[in-house]
This record gives sequence, C-alpha cells and structure tokens, in this order.
Amino acid sequence: MPPQTINEVLTELDQIILQTRNEQSRLGFFATLYRNVTLKVKEGIAAGFFEDGARMEKLDVTFANRYLSAFHAFRSGQNASKCWVVAFQTANNWWPIILQQLLIGMNAHINFDLGVAAQAVAPGNALPSLEHDFNQINNILGSMINKVRSDIEEVSPWIKLLDRYASQSEDRLVNFSLGKARQSAWLVANMINSTPTNKLGRELEILDDGVAKLGSLIANPREWLISLGLRVIRMRESNDVPHIIDVLSQT
Repeated sequence: MPPQTINEVLTELDQIILQTRNEQSRLGFFATLYRNVTLKVKEGIAAGFFEDGARMEKLDVTFANRYLSAFHAFRSGQNASKCWVVAFQTANNWWPIILQQLLIGMNAHINFDLGVAAQAVAPGNALPSLEHDFNQINNILGSMINKVRSDIEEVSPWIKLLDRYASQSEDRLVNFSLGKARQSAWLVANMINSTPTNKLGRELEILDDGVAKLGSLIANPREWLISLGLRVIRMRESNDVPHIIDVLSQT
C-alpha cells in the first residue's frame, strides 16, 4: 500500500535515498531534497503553522504519493507522467548540473502534481478553504533556499563563486520562480475543480505535455551562452554521487 502518513512517506523516501545512493544514481538528488521539504512540513504541522494540520498532512501524503508512484513506475518500466519521465531520464545524463536536476524534479512535482493533489484533498466547494495553507508552503520553501544553496556550494565550486557575487539576485529569482510555480499549481487545482469529468483526462494530458517541455528546456537551455555556462559549472562539480546525496541530506 502507498504511504498513509507523513512518517510513512519519510520512511519510503529514506529507502529510495539509500537505494539510489548505493547505486550511485542521480535520482537520489531530488529524493533527498524532497525528504527535507517533507520533514519541514511535518515540523510545521506539529508547530501549528497551518490552519488545518490534519488536512495538510493528507495533502502532503497525497502529493508525495504522486512522486513515489511515478518513481516506482519509471523504475519498473511502466508508464509515468511525461514530465516525470523527463526528470528521471535527465538523471541518466552526465551534463545537467545538480541544480538543474533539482529544478526539473520540482517542475514536475509542483507544476503538475501539486494542483492535482490539492483538488483531490479539497474538491468542490472545499477548495477555497485550502488556499491559505496552500500558500504557507511558499514560506517553507523560501526558508530552505539558503540551506540548499550552501549544500550545493560544498560540491560545486563555480556555484559557490556565483553565489558570492550574485546571491541576492539568485534568491529573488528562486523565490519568484517558486512563487510563480505555486500560483500555477493553484490555477491547476481550480481548473480541475471546474472541468467536467469527461474532459479532464485531455486537459491533464495537455498540462503534462507543457510541463514536460518546460522540464526539457531546464535540462537543455536553447540559449548557447547559458548552456555553455552550465557546462563550465558541471566540469568542476563533484561526480561523487553518494557524497552529494550525503551533503544534500544534511539537516
């Protein structure tokens, strides 16, 4: 059975992290980041950060199960959402830097999965009451930016140099991007809520296609200067996958 509680989600994420670490698979990068986010949500629920803690746990578990289901489907050769296939396949490519790997996973999970999970937890007239707690996640993600950046700096010297001279601009860009992704996810939840059942499948296919294309652009930017810069960064990044996972796992 899929996880039913946040603790069960954390346990399964631990298993994925251990498995990917042993296999030296870059799939472990996003799993590790996601475990840290899930732990923060758990702490937020315990601290009364959300209006409805029980509902937030249900949302967190529903949300996580979409990633876990996609991960296991991909690993077993079964069908998964196109946006997740892009993210998982990118992990087999040497060139994308660590930050790209994380962003591609976040793209699939936030821009596609989150809206679906939110509407499933609060369907119909209940959806508007979820918006406050839904937006609180932005604050949790924002609070983690400095940690993720410092972790990546440990294994990516050029990212560290870039952060030294443009950290504030980078923070604003990341916060802006996450905010836009969350806004998009809320629009997706409302779209699902207002779409007739017989048309919903097609709408989700269109959304999946769009998110997959965005993931592909993150993995392979069209601008040659950006692509060149990313390759320069990658040449000095650590190739020690277990060590990178250990660094990202620091809490």
